[in-house]
Amino acid sequence: MRSSLCAAGLLVCLTLIRPVFADDVIKTIGEIERIEPAFDAMVPQDAKIEVLADGFAWSEGPVWVPEKEYLLFSDIPNNRIVKWKPGTGTDVFMQPSGYTGAQKFDGKEPGTNGLAISPEGHLTMCCHGDRNITQIVDGERRVLVSHYDGKRFNSPNDLVYDTAGNLYFTDPPYGLPGGLNGPEAELDFCGVYRLSKDGTLTLLTKECPRPNGIAISPDQKTLYVADSQECHWKAFPLKEDGTVGASKMFYDAGNWRGKRPGGSDGLKVDTAGNLWATGPGGVLVLSPEGNLLGRISTGERTANCAFGPDGTLYMTADRYLCRVKTNAQGLINSKE
Repeated sequence: MRSSLCAAGLLVCLTLIRPVFADDVIKTIGEIERIEPAFDAMVPQDAKIEVLADGFAWSEGPVWVPEKEYLLFSDIPNNRIVKWKPGTGTDVFMQPSGYTGAQKFDGKEPGTNGLAISPEGHLTMCCHGDRNITQIVDGERRVLVSHYDGKRFNSPNDLVYDTAGNLYFTDPPYGLPGGLNGPEAELDFCGVYRLSKDGTLTLLTKECPRPNGIAISPDQKTLYVADSQECHWKAFPLKEDGTVGASKMFYDAGNWRGKRPGGSDGLKVDTAGNLWATGPGGVLVLSPEGNLLGRISTGERTANCAFGPDGTLYMTADRYLCRVKTNAQGLINSKE
């Protein structure tokens, strides 16, 4: 990612993270649940959920950086981005991350949440404390967008680029002290937005009470949005003018809410159009038709996931960074 990521890593500090190195006995957790035969071709029979590092307050937003061959992810309460590299383990990549102190913030989740790589190769971040979308360009922070209709966002949560370079993101109040009813709230709704390549901001929908994870189908015709309050995923048709059509229910996991840890959160799409969606118990693997094929059950509240170049699925699960071997190829709309 050229010099952008290198310089961004200057703001670091020593921290207590327990990495797993090559000569360690790798801890495994959870189990792989096989529901439909198609799942066997996606996840090998000998696949295990391996713990790569632990000791995080709440891990989120992983993204693979191919030019540097490492993974970045957020540790939200600690206001930092952590780097994990094979053979090296973990280091603090950026601290502070989502809250730089520019304005008052006294919440418990100040850091970045979702991370993505722009088509130009720049790290793009959902910042809770600063309440904006920020990009690292040549080692400097550049705010892409912070307001809608003159009002500050709640706490941008997750984001995805399409192949044309337009950015889609969700804005629930999870990082906003007091939520929508708190004294710092300026908007009275939670939105899903599109920031076009030319800088035009469009509110796509506010029908989701708590929009969270977001992804786009391989044909660029469908926008998927997780709703954490309802514990389901909606599918919105993407129109040529950049807006969305009427949504349909893609998958409802409401029956699992409270029975397994976690809820509908971050998600990724593979090149075959399957969704790898964090939900109750771990990662739900859903077909393009919305059928549950299998579950990667971490047994932890699992917030998000990201594919590496070899099909490895990396998962942020509460205090852990985990991985599982898959035969899938992650969909890359930007230079992730």
